[in-house]
Amino acid sequence: MRTSENETAYELGASRTLWELIERRAALTPDAPVLIQAAPDAADDRTLTFGELRDRSERVAAGLYGMGVRPGTVVAWQLPTRIETALLSFALARIGAVQSPVIPFYRDREVGFALRESKAEFFAVPGVWRGFDHAEMAERLGARGIFEAYAYDDLPDGDPSVLPAPPSDGTSVRWIYWTSGTTSDPKGVLHTDRSLIAGGSCLAHALHLSADDVGSMAFPFAHIAGPDYTVMLLLYGFPAVMFEQFALPDALAGYRRHGVTVAGGSTAFYSMFLAEQRKLAPGEKVIPTLRLLAGGGAPKPPEIYHAVVREMGCQLTHGYGMTEVPMITMGAPDDTAENLATTEGLPPEGMEIRVTDAEGKEVPAGVDGEVRLRGEAVCQGYLTRSTGGSPPDPHKQSAGVFDADGFLITGDLGHVRTTGHLVLTGRAKDIIIRKGENISAKEIEDLLHRHPAVGDTAVIGLPDPERGERVCAVIEQRPGAHDALTLKAVTAYLRGEGLSTHKLPEQLELVEALPRNETLRKVLKYKLRERFTQG
Repeated sequence: MRTSENETAYELGASRTLWELIERRAALTPDAPVLIQAAPDAADDRTLTFGELRDRSERVAAGLYGMGVRPGTVVAWQLPTRIETALLSFALARIGAVQSPVIPFYRDREVGFALRESKAEFFAVPGVWRGFDHAEMAERLGARGIFEAYAYDDLPDGDPSVLPAPPSDGTSVRWIYWTSGTTSDPKGVLHTDRSLIAGGSCLAHALHLSADDVGSMAFPFAHIAGPDYTVMLLLYGFPAVMFEQFALPDALAGYRRHGVTVAGGSTAFYSMFLAEQRKLAPGEKVIPTLRLLAGGGAPKPPEIYHAVVREMGCQLTHGYGMTEVPMITMGAPDDTAENLATTEGLPPEGMEIRVTDAEGKEVPAGVDGEVRLRGEAVCQGYLTRSTGGSPPDPHKQSAGVFDADGFLITGDLGHVRTTGHLVLTGRAKDIIIRKGENISAKEIEDLLHRHPAVGDTAVIGLPDPERGERVCAVIEQRPGAHDALTLKAVTAYLRGEGLSTHKLPEQLELVEALPRNETLRKVLKYKLRERFTQG
């Protein structure tokens, strides 16, 4: 039976729009904190309550309205993880504008593409941030309506009485999120308020949270995880600590100062917290109040799960999400250790998962195939490319994105267990075809993660004139490892773990650090393929 707190969260999750959700939460707990900005000096920390989030966002909305922002106006913003960013974003949600968030680490190519394709009429930037002049870049790219929004005083302000009624339709496209564009131009992913609320609800309900929790945002607010996480705060009425610049061990003071109970981000974040834990004496906890690490967005080796539980003394739940579907499945803290270590968790009510063969036919439980998705959290498709003078059509779905039954084709491979738990086995592009045999890179990576000298690894396929592709293991050794790994030692270890001979790596590359993106620190395998194919 659900508690009254859970009942409230489920009721709030039925809100039609994000602004309606904010108003309902602010009416319930106006004085409770929602966002805490962690600063290097504790005296500079700032806190925003749910009531202040509603009231200040509405004043910013009035200021934006005075600048000419109207329902449907496309506004791009490239801002760091700050309270001001949340205020601007919710102000735009109050008006009913179309938002195009851009990761603040992106530069001319990606930013210019996003501005052109979205036809943004306004562009908010942080001025000079981390040594880079975003306003200068915006002018260089010919952006329209540039304004800086770095501090409270920089945000537009006005009288909310000038505003029209808040939007009531939650199914119109009001969000354009951008895929990373690591191998081609980025793609604009179209979302609605309802798809973002549905994604955040999946995350919130799976984690068994309460108003006594304290979360954390160590990732860019402009990432799809931004609204995902914020919806969770609004549903359950607890705060999150925001880190404008996340780096360990410096950020640990903020986690400890505010008593964070839920942290995470992705697999790379788990590894970073583990590395800090290993610096401490037995019995000490890196974050004394921490009870749960949670995240997604990248594969999680089972050994990482066991190491976190064993060494950090907290639970780890991992989920499956993407820009197109912010939350698909999530592990639950009360699930079995075996399920939490080896699966991506269960889908929420309303998320349909279908696993198909190469012809699109559904396969039975336990059989690997391509993962396809249907549900309210699924995006509306991709922004169509602008050609000539014709503007992009934000309602048109790109060909080949959905199958005939309306399921999103993900390109991910895996299977569903009879219990309903999803197991991912890799990406279609991560399957290495050696002498006609399919080899899963993830299977080899999971085994290598158990090796005591391996800090992180990526297994890739490289072109080979005789085999088609050869298996290459790229390894980042664990700090403190005495001897450099050799190919002979690695293959001997994998044989001992039971890996079939035809799957053994034929090439080993040791690197100081695997290349990663700046959002959830995913390993960029395309860069490894480029580097070692050329080498």
